[in-house]
Amino acid sequence: MIRPTLLALALFSVINSACAAPDTPLPHSPGAPYAASGLADRIVLTPGADPAREMAVTFRTDTRQQASQLQLAPALDGPQLAKAAHEVQGTSISLDNENGAALFHQVRLHDLQPGTAYVYRVKGSDGWSEWLQFHTATKSFKPFNFIYMGDVQNDILSLASRSIRQALQSVANPALIVHAGDLVSQREDLVHDDQWGEWNQAGGFNYGMIPQLVAAGNHEYLDGLNPDGSETRTLGPHWSRQFALPQNGVDGLKDTTYFVDYQGVRFIVLDGTSALDMGTLDQQTRWLEQSLKTSPARWNIVVTHQPVYTCARPEDTEPLKTAWKPLFERYAVDLVLQGHDHCYSRVSNEAGRVASKAAQAGGKIQGPVYMVSVAGSKMYGLNDRARQQPDRSAEETQLYQTVDVQDSRLKVRSYTAAGKLYDAFDLERDGKNRNHLREPVKNLPAERACTQTAGPDGFACSSRAK
Repeated sequence: MIRPTLLALALFSVINSACAAPDTPLPHSPGAPYAASGLADRIVLTPGADPAREMAVTFRTDTRQQASQLQLAPALDGPQLAKAAHEVQGTSISLDNENGAALFHQVRLHDLQPGTAYVYRVKGSDGWSEWLQFHTATKSFKPFNFIYMGDVQNDILSLASRSIRQALQSVANPALIVHAGDLVSQREDLVHDDQWGEWNQAGGFNYGMIPQLVAAGNHEYLDGLNPDGSETRTLGPHWSRQFALPQNGVDGLKDTTYFVDYQGVRFIVLDGTSALDMGTLDQQTRWLEQSLKTSPARWNIVVTHQPVYTCARPEDTEPLKTAWKPLFERYAVDLVLQGHDHCYSRVSNEAGRVASKAAQAGGKIQGPVYMVSVAGSKMYGLNDRARQQPDRSAEETQLYQTVDVQDSRLKVRSYTAAGKLYDAFDLERDGKNRNHLREPVKNLPAERACTQTAGPDGFACSSRAK
């Protein structure tokens, strides 16, 4: 069901209008507003479908910078980058909102060399940005690691940034950052442009150097009204401006569904909100099967916002479970990375943790592993299954995950925002290409959950029932 529509949010259904109703002003972020200036900001790197040869860059400027200009060069060891650079032109789209008019620019980079370091800078009306460096993927399999983040969404700069920055400090040279949706709230917290400003500030220059692989959550959509008074959803105007994603997904949903083949891993991104609320479940299911059936990858990882197995909501997401779970199993998906429930959960056996332990002890094949995580501050209470069904769960806990991709092993680690190891498992691939779950760390901390009197940190529990 779509949430009850607020009058202020209905106005967002017009793509170039992001202003709240005059009588219901939304607060701005503390400090200076996130208005566009003469220097480029909100610089984000996203992978192409083949990130060995394709990347894309988005950035924002004030309206004086009409041309979308990027200079690209090989990453030299010395400082004379400008002499080695050539210019690449892109496209721009305007957006006028509470923070004033701005242009969002997109430049797609093609014909890059695999396994190569490049630098680039982008142009604002008052000058060029700093040089930012990225590395293309290799053409064939090569071990790498990446970061996975659940919902950032709330208190993005003040609290969620800690999870993001701790993750970036803890992982040496992450190849990607994977976001499982609800990057922002786009509800009543702040004006929407400020929320996106905080999201970009939270990751800073890292978002322009590490490719961002993003799934859209329900909060990336805006509630609206049809002419007949019925409710509808519209993808927020920032999404397609902020991210230049591969256009290889479902027809009509190419801004929110796509796949990326990165060094032996196929990442398949789905749009659960559109599937559940906008009638695209069948289209996405057919596309998902084709993407899995044709995958050349050693590992297959699905990213989607709404979880198949919930840790907070009373019921599992049954439509997605019915349509997608059989495909995940038939085509041996390795990981399903999700958000939405604002708790932590790792499910490897629908029958529960006891059955999972028995399967592990007996050397049985296991997978896919379904994970739910939250990086931001909004917390939901655990449901009545969360102590038995997941192999491990957590309440009232900000987390980030690291995934180390190896030839015959995926090493997955979950850390709290304080940097403490909270969960650890490996998926080991045997000689017949089957996965076995291993839990290599025997002394993990006690599972975090609220009691009737306090949360796991000793204060009143902020998690609310869903």
